[in-house]
Amino acid sequence: MTAIATREQIVRAADRLFYERGFEHTSFADIAGAVGLSRGNFYYHFKSKAAILDAVIAARLDERRGWLARWEDEEPDPAARILRFIEIVHVNRADIQAHGCPLGTMTTELAKLEHTMLMQAGDLLTLFRDWLTEQFRLLGHAERSEDLAMHVLTFSQGVAVLANLYRDENYIRREVDQMRAWLHALQPTT
Repeated sequence: MTAIATREQIVRAADRLFYERGFEHTSFADIAGAVGLSRGNFYYHFKSKAAILDAVIAARLDERRGWLARWEDEEPDPAARILRFIEIVHVNRADIQAHGCPLGTMTTELAKLEHTMLMQAGDLLTLFRDWLTEQFRLLGHAERSEDLAMHVLTFSQGVAVLANLYRDENYIRREVDQMRAWLHALQPTT
């Protein structure tokens, strides 16, 4: 395996472990064990836990940017693109019920730790806020676009927290259905 492939494998394993266990409760040994590397080989790729976190955040940003680009390619209508975002909580319901939202849980944990990488982790939610703001502007709600974007982010984070607590798939479905209806009411009439 090449050094680049090994590094990518480490980042994927760290991403999953940070999501499932939390950043603070995941050790170098946990990540090295998940990848099957000795600690010495592991340190060749990452010298610190902060460096791994930086790589995980960068990978998450790249992945989310890919989602947004794909949604823009696949959906000509901004309302359909917003709906794709809303449906994330239903599509990923099993993981969300087990571990919460990967973005929300990371930013919350880093805030509690007063970690220096909090703002970089926050870039993940900012990416979605800015993208949603643009979609609402394209939908004809320029004056309220940022408020509407924040409402959708609040929905997704709130549902993720309660879904993680109650583990109720029907709750998730009901909330997504209500957001669909809300979004439909915002669409211009023809």
